[in-house]
Amino acid sequence: MTSPLTRDQRIAALHAAAKDRILVLDGSWGVMIQRRRLDEADFLGERFIGHPGQMKGNNDILCITRPDVIADLHDQYFAAGADISETNTFSATTIAQEDYHLDAQAVWDINLEGAKLARASADRWTEKEPHKPRFAAGSIGPLNKMLSMSSDVNDPGARSVTFDQVYEAYRHQVKALNEGGVDLYLIETITDTLNCKACIKAIKDLEDEGLQPLPIWISGTITDRSGRTLSGQTAEGFWNSVRHAKPFAIGFNCALGGELMRPFIAELSRVADTLVAAYPNAGLPNAMGQYDEQPHETAHFIEEWARSGLVNIVGGCCGTTPDHIRHVAEEVAEVTPRAIPERPVAMRLSGLEPFELVA
Repeated sequence: MTSPLTRDQRIAALHAAAKDRILVLDGSWGVMIQRRRLDEADFLGERFIGHPGQMKGNNDILCITRPDVIADLHDQYFAAGADISETNTFSATTIAQEDYHLDAQAVWDINLEGAKLARASADRWTEKEPHKPRFAAGSIGPLNKMLSMSSDVNDPGARSVTFDQVYEAYRHQVKALNEGGVDLYLIETITDTLNCKACIKAIKDLEDEGLQPLPIWISGTITDRSGRTLSGQTAEGFWNSVRHAKPFAIGFNCALGGELMRPFIAELSRVADTLVAAYPNAGLPNAMGQYDEQPHETAHFIEEWARSGLVNIVGGCCGTTPDHIRHVAEEVAEVTPRAIPERPVAMRLSGLEPFELVA
Protein backbone atom coordinates (compact mmCIF):
# COMPACT_ATOMS: atom_id res chain seq x y z
CA MET A 1 0.00 0.00 0.00
CA THR A 2 1.35 3.41 -0.98
CA SER A 3 1.15 6.11 1.68
CA PRO A 4 -1.44 8.78 0.79
CA LEU A 5 1.03 11.47 1.95
CA THR A 6 4.78 11.86 1.68
CA ARG A 7 6.75 11.91 4.90
CA ASP A 8 7.30 15.67 4.60
CA GLN A 9 3.55 16.12 4.15
CA ARG A 10 2.85 13.92 7.17
CA ILE A 11 5.24 15.90 9.38
CA ALA A 12 3.65 19.16 8.23
CA ALA A 13 0.22 17.68 8.94
CA LEU A 14 1.38 16.63 12.42
CA HIS A 15 2.50 20.16 13.27
CA ALA A 16 -0.72 21.60 11.85
CA ALA A 17 -2.89 19.16 13.80
CA ALA A 18 -1.06 19.99 17.05
CA LYS A 19 -1.93 23.67 16.58
CA ASP A 20 -5.55 22.86 15.83
CA ARG A 21 -6.45 20.40 18.58
CA ILE A 22 -5.24 18.31 21.48
CA LEU A 23 -3.72 15.20 19.93
CA VAL A 24 -4.46 11.74 21.29
CA LEU A 25 -1.92 8.93 21.62
CA ASP A 26 -2.87 5.26 21.89
CA GLY A 27 -2.96 3.28 25.14
CA SER A 28 -1.26 0.26 26.67
CA TRP A 29 0.11 -2.50 24.48
CA GLY A 30 1.03 -4.92 27.24
CA VAL A 31 -2.47 -5.30 28.66
CA MET A 32 -3.97 -5.79 25.20
CA ILE A 33 -1.42 -8.40 24.20
CA GLN A 34 -1.98 -10.24 27.49
CA ARG A 35 -5.68 -10.43 26.69
CA ARG A 36 -4.85 -12.41 23.54
CA ARG A 37 -3.50 -15.24 25.71
CA LEU A 38 -0.72 -16.04 23.27
CA ASP A 39 1.51 -19.05 23.92
CA GLU A 40 5.17 -19.75 23.34
CA ALA A 41 4.52 -20.88 19.77
CA ASP A 42 3.00 -17.50 18.93
CA PHE A 43 6.10 -15.71 20.15
CA LEU A 44 8.51 -18.08 18.42
CA GLY A 45 6.70 -18.22 15.09
CA GLU A 46 8.49 -20.22 12.39
CA ARG A 47 11.63 -18.08 12.39
CA PHE A 48 12.61 -18.73 16.01
CA ILE A 49 11.69 -22.41 16.45
CA GLY A 50 14.44 -23.98 18.52
CA HIS A 51 15.68 -20.62 19.83
CA PRO A 52 17.30 -21.00 23.28
CA GLY A 53 15.34 -19.89 26.33
CA GLN A 54 11.77 -18.67 26.62
CA MET A 55 10.47 -16.11 24.15
CA LYS A 56 7.02 -15.68 25.67
CA GLY A 57 6.76 -12.23 27.22
CA ASN A 58 8.94 -10.61 24.57
CA ASN A 59 6.06 -8.62 23.12
CA ASP A 60 8.25 -6.83 20.59
CA ILE A 61 9.02 -10.08 18.74
CA LEU A 62 5.34 -10.27 17.76
CA CYS A 63 6.08 -7.66 15.08
CA ILE A 64 7.77 -10.54 13.26
CA THR A 65 5.94 -13.63 14.49
CA ARG A 66 2.34 -12.37 14.86
CA PRO A 67 2.08 -9.20 12.78
CA ASP A 68 -1.68 -9.73 12.54
CA VAL A 69 -2.02 -9.16 16.30
CA ILE A 70 0.02 -5.96 16.18
CA ALA A 71 -1.78 -4.58 13.11
CA ASP A 72 -5.12 -5.24 14.79
CA LEU A 73 -4.08 -3.30 17.91
CA HIS A 74 -3.00 -0.30 15.85
CA ASP A 75 -6.39 -0.41 14.12
CA GLN A 76 -8.25 -0.68 17.43
CA TYR A 77 -6.56 2.41 18.83
CA PHE A 78 -7.05 4.45 15.67
CA ALA A 79 -10.71 3.39 15.63
CA ALA A 80 -10.99 4.58 19.24
CA GLY A 81 -9.91 8.07 18.23
CA ALA A 82 -6.11 8.06 18.54
CA ASP A 83 -4.21 10.42 16.26
CA ILE A 84 -0.87 8.74 16.97
CA SER A 85 -0.05 5.08 17.50
CA GLU A 86 3.30 3.79 18.72
CA THR A 87 5.34 1.05 17.16
CA ASN A 88 5.47 -2.14 19.19
CA THR A 89 9.21 -1.67 19.80
CA PHE A 90 9.40 -0.50 23.41
CA SER A 91 12.25 -2.91 24.27
CA ALA A 92 13.66 -3.41 20.78
CA THR A 93 17.30 -2.52 21.39
CA THR A 94 20.27 -4.84 21.17
CA ILE A 95 20.89 -4.29 24.90
CA ALA A 96 17.34 -5.08 26.09
CA GLN A 97 16.96 -8.02 23.71
CA GLU A 98 20.08 -9.70 25.12
CA ASP A 99 17.68 -11.15 27.70
CA TYR A 100 16.15 -13.18 24.87
CA HIS A 101 19.46 -14.01 23.17
CA LEU A 102 18.51 -12.13 20.01
CA ASP A 103 21.21 -10.87 17.66
CA ALA A 104 21.43 -7.45 16.01
CA GLN A 105 19.73 -8.61 12.80
CA ALA A 106 16.68 -9.87 14.68
CA VAL A 107 16.48 -6.60 16.62
CA TRP A 108 16.75 -4.61 13.38
CA ASP A 109 13.92 -6.66 11.88
CA ILE A 110 11.67 -6.09 14.92
CA ASN A 111 12.05 -2.32 14.55
CA LEU A 112 11.72 -2.33 10.77
CA GLU A 113 8.61 -4.52 10.75
CA GLY A 114 7.13 -2.72 13.73
CA ALA A 115 7.47 0.60 11.92
CA LYS A 116 5.97 -0.83 8.73
CA LEU A 117 2.95 -2.17 10.62
CA ALA A 118 2.30 1.18 12.31
CA ARG A 119 2.82 3.01 9.02
CA ALA A 120 0.38 0.77 7.15
CA SER A 121 -2.33 1.18 9.78
CA ALA A 122 -1.88 4.95 9.96
CA ASP A 123 -2.11 5.16 6.17
CA ARG A 124 -5.27 3.05 6.07
CA TRP A 125 -6.98 5.34 8.56
CA THR A 126 -5.72 8.50 6.85
CA GLU A 127 -7.25 7.30 3.58
CA LYS A 128 -10.46 6.41 5.36
CA GLU A 129 -10.67 9.74 7.22
CA PRO A 130 -8.59 12.33 5.32
CA HIS A 131 -9.81 15.13 7.61
CA LYS A 132 -7.99 13.42 10.49
CA PRO A 133 -4.57 12.14 9.40
CA ARG A 134 -3.02 9.44 11.57
CA PHE A 135 0.64 9.22 12.57
CA ALA A 136 3.14 6.52 13.53
CA ALA A 137 5.51 7.17 16.44
CA GLY A 138 8.66 5.10 16.77
CA SER A 139 8.66 3.82 20.36
CA ILE A 140 12.12 3.96 21.96
CA GLY A 141 11.82 2.68 25.51
CA PRO A 142 14.16 2.68 28.51
CA LEU A 143 16.93 0.13 28.83
CA ASN A 144 17.28 -2.46 31.54
CA LYS A 145 20.74 -0.95 32.24
CA MET A 146 21.33 2.63 33.39
CA LEU A 147 24.26 4.99 32.94
CA SER A 148 23.54 7.24 35.93
CA MET A 149 23.17 4.59 38.61
CA SER A 150 25.46 1.89 39.90
CA SER A 151 24.82 -1.74 39.04
CA ASP A 152 26.46 -2.76 42.34
CA VAL A 153 25.23 -1.41 45.68
CA ASN A 154 28.74 -1.86 47.10
CA ASP A 155 30.44 0.09 44.30
CA PRO A 156 28.97 3.51 43.44
CA GLY A 157 31.11 3.73 40.30
CA ALA A 158 30.09 0.38 38.86
CA ARG A 159 28.20 0.38 35.56
CA SER A 160 26.97 -2.59 33.54
CA VAL A 161 27.05 -0.59 30.31
CA THR A 162 29.01 2.31 28.80
CA PHE A 163 27.72 5.47 27.15
CA ASP A 164 29.10 4.30 23.81
CA GLN A 165 27.24 0.99 24.10
CA VAL A 166 23.95 2.73 24.88
CA TYR A 167 24.54 5.20 22.05
CA GLU A 168 25.17 2.38 19.55
CA ALA A 169 22.09 0.44 20.69
CA TYR A 170 19.85 3.46 20.20
CA ARG A 171 21.54 4.37 16.91
CA HIS A 172 20.74 0.89 15.59
CA GLN A 173 17.09 1.19 16.65
CA VAL A 174 16.61 4.72 15.31
CA LYS A 175 17.93 3.81 11.85
CA ALA A 176 15.54 0.87 11.54
CA LEU A 177 12.52 2.85 12.74
CA ASN A 178 13.31 5.64 10.31
CA GLU A 179 13.69 3.22 7.42
CA GLY A 180 10.39 1.60 8.35
CA GLY A 181 8.55 4.89 7.91
CA VAL A 182 7.74 6.41 11.31
CA ASP A 183 6.72 10.08 11.46
CA LEU A 184 8.37 10.91 14.78
CA TYR A 185 10.47 9.36 17.51
CA LEU A 186 9.03 8.82 20.99
CA ILE A 187 11.81 8.41 23.56
CA GLU A 188 9.60 7.25 26.40
CA THR A 189 9.34 6.09 30.00
CA ILE A 190 12.73 7.67 30.70
CA THR A 191 14.06 6.71 34.11
CA ASP A 192 17.67 7.75 33.44
CA THR A 193 18.26 11.10 31.75
CA LEU A 194 21.78 10.11 30.65
CA ASN A 195 20.38 7.16 28.70
CA CYS A 196 17.96 9.61 27.06
CA LYS A 197 20.82 11.94 26.16
CA ALA A 198 22.64 9.04 24.49
CA CYS A 199 19.53 8.46 22.37
CA ILE A 200 19.25 12.15 21.49
CA LYS A 201 22.90 12.17 20.42
CA ALA A 202 22.33 9.08 18.26
CA ILE A 203 19.40 10.77 16.51
CA LYS A 204 21.25 14.06 15.97
CA ASP A 205 24.39 12.34 14.71
CA LEU A 206 22.38 10.31 12.21
CA GLU A 207 20.70 13.49 11.00
CA ASP A 208 24.12 15.06 10.49
CA GLU A 209 25.03 12.02 8.41
CA GLY A 210 22.01 12.48 6.14
CA LEU A 211 19.13 10.61 7.82
CA GLN A 212 15.89 12.52 7.37
CA PRO A 213 15.17 14.59 10.50
CA LEU A 214 11.98 13.68 12.36
CA PRO A 215 10.22 15.35 15.29
CA ILE A 216 11.39 14.10 18.70
CA TRP A 217 8.97 13.55 21.56
CA ILE A 218 10.62 13.01 24.96
CA SER A 219 8.62 11.45 27.80
CA GLY A 220 10.08 10.90 31.25
CA THR A 221 8.73 9.02 34.24
CA ILE A 222 8.17 10.36 37.74
CA THR A 223 8.67 7.29 39.88
CA ASP A 224 6.88 8.33 43.09
CA ARG A 225 5.29 11.23 44.95
CA SER A 226 8.68 12.85 45.50
CA GLY A 227 8.29 14.24 41.98
CA ARG A 228 11.61 12.95 40.68
CA THR A 229 12.77 10.60 37.97
CA LEU A 230 14.59 7.44 39.04
CA SER A 231 17.93 9.17 38.37
CA GLY A 232 16.84 11.94 40.73
CA GLN A 233 15.74 14.92 38.66
CA THR A 234 12.76 17.16 39.25
CA ALA A 235 10.41 17.95 36.37
CA GLU A 236 12.10 21.26 35.59
CA GLY A 237 15.55 19.75 36.01
CA PHE A 238 14.66 17.03 33.52
CA TRP A 239 13.43 19.64 31.02
CA ASN A 240 16.61 21.68 31.37
CA SER A 241 18.64 18.54 30.65
CA VAL A 242 16.96 17.74 27.33
CA ARG A 243 15.69 21.07 25.99
CA HIS A 244 18.80 21.41 23.79
CA ALA A 245 17.24 18.76 21.54
CA LYS A 246 14.46 21.23 20.66
CA PRO A 247 11.85 18.49 21.02
CA PHE A 248 8.49 18.54 19.31
CA ALA A 249 6.99 17.58 22.68
CA ILE A 250 8.08 16.98 26.28
CA GLY A 251 6.11 15.18 28.94
CA PHE A 252 5.65 12.34 31.38
CA ASN A 253 4.06 8.90 31.20
CA CYS A 254 3.60 5.69 33.17
CA ALA A 255 4.34 5.27 36.92
CA LEU A 256 1.70 7.55 38.46
CA GLY A 257 -1.96 7.68 37.51
CA GLY A 258 -3.65 10.86 36.38
CA GLU A 259 -4.58 12.05 39.87
CA LEU A 260 -0.99 11.98 41.16
CA MET A 261 0.72 13.05 37.94
CA ARG A 262 -1.01 16.42 37.66
CA PRO A 263 1.42 18.67 39.60
CA PHE A 264 4.37 17.46 37.55
CA ILE A 265 2.56 18.01 34.26
CA ALA A 266 1.63 21.48 35.51
CA GLU A 267 5.30 22.22 36.25
CA LEU A 268 6.35 21.16 32.74
CA SER A 269 3.52 23.22 31.29
CA ARG A 270 4.89 26.27 33.08
CA VAL A 271 8.52 25.93 31.96
CA ALA A 272 8.50 24.18 28.57
CA ASP A 273 8.44 26.28 25.42
CA THR A 274 7.20 23.37 23.34
CA LEU A 275 4.23 20.99 23.35
CA VAL A 276 3.48 19.20 26.62
CA ALA A 277 2.31 15.58 26.54
CA ALA A 278 1.02 13.26 29.22
CA TYR A 279 -0.17 9.68 29.16
CA PRO A 280 -0.70 8.24 32.64
CA ASN A 281 -1.39 4.71 33.79
CA ALA A 282 -4.95 3.75 34.61
CA GLY A 283 -4.31 4.69 38.23
CA LEU A 284 -1.93 2.79 40.48
CA PRO A 285 -1.82 -1.03 40.30
CA ASN A 286 -3.70 -3.03 42.90
CA ALA A 287 -2.19 -5.78 45.07
CA MET A 288 -2.36 -8.19 42.13
CA GLY A 289 -0.62 -5.78 39.77
CA GLN A 290 -3.82 -5.03 37.87
CA TYR A 291 -5.26 -1.60 37.05
CA ASP A 292 -8.76 -0.86 38.30
CA GLU A 293 -9.29 2.68 37.03
CA GLN A 294 -12.17 2.70 34.58
CA PRO A 295 -12.12 4.53 31.22
CA HIS A 296 -14.40 7.34 32.37
CA GLU A 297 -12.22 7.90 35.46
CA THR A 298 -9.00 8.22 33.47
CA ALA A 299 -10.75 10.51 31.00
CA HIS A 300 -12.02 12.69 33.87
CA PHE A 301 -8.49 13.45 35.09
CA ILE A 302 -7.18 14.14 31.60
CA GLU A 303 -10.15 16.35 30.71
CA GLU A 304 -9.37 18.53 33.75
CA TRP A 305 -5.74 18.91 32.63
CA ALA A 306 -6.95 19.88 29.16
CA ARG A 307 -9.49 22.45 30.39
CA SER A 308 -6.81 23.90 32.69
CA GLY A 309 -4.58 24.52 29.67
CA LEU A 310 -1.83 22.12 30.70
CA VAL A 311 -1.50 19.75 27.73
CA ASN A 312 -1.19 19.44 23.97
CA ILE A 313 -1.01 15.64 23.65
CA VAL A 314 -2.70 13.03 25.85
CA GLY A 315 -3.08 9.28 25.90
CA GLY A 316 -2.76 6.25 28.13
CA CYS A 317 -0.03 4.01 29.50
CA CYS A 318 -0.19 0.83 31.60
CA GLY A 319 -3.67 -0.59 32.10
CA THR A 320 -5.36 1.60 29.50
CA THR A 321 -7.33 0.08 26.63
CA PRO A 322 -9.02 1.30 23.44
CA ASP A 323 -12.07 2.06 25.59
CA HIS A 324 -9.94 4.36 27.79
CA ILE A 325 -8.62 6.11 24.70
CA ARG A 326 -12.14 6.47 23.28
CA HIS A 327 -13.30 8.23 26.44
CA VAL A 328 -10.21 10.46 26.51
CA ALA A 329 -10.61 11.42 22.85
CA GLU A 330 -14.25 12.31 23.38
CA GLU A 331 -13.52 14.43 26.46
CA VAL A 332 -10.75 16.54 24.87
CA ALA A 333 -12.24 16.81 21.37
CA GLU A 334 -13.55 20.35 21.80
CA VAL A 335 -10.89 21.66 24.20
CA THR A 336 -8.35 24.23 23.00
CA PRO A 337 -4.76 22.96 23.22
CA ARG A 338 -2.33 24.56 25.66
CA ALA A 339 -0.74 27.80 24.51
CA ILE A 340 3.05 27.52 24.36
CA PRO A 341 4.54 30.16 26.68
CA GLU A 342 7.23 32.63 25.68
CA ARG A 343 9.96 32.45 28.29
CA PRO A 344 12.63 35.08 28.93
CA VAL A 345 16.14 34.41 27.67
CA ALA A 346 18.16 32.87 30.49
CA MET A 347 20.92 30.43 31.25
CA ARG A 348 19.17 27.27 32.42
CA LEU A 349 21.17 24.39 33.84
CA SER A 350 20.42 21.33 35.87
CA GLY A 351 21.85 18.66 38.05
CA LEU A 352 19.16 17.04 40.13
CA GLU A 353 17.64 20.50 40.61
CA PRO A 354 17.17 23.25 38.01
CA PHE A 355 19.25 26.43 37.98
CA GLU A 356 18.22 29.60 36.13
CA LEU A 357 20.18 32.80 35.65
CA VAL A 358 18.19 35.56 33.94
CA ALA A 359 20.17 38.29 32.18
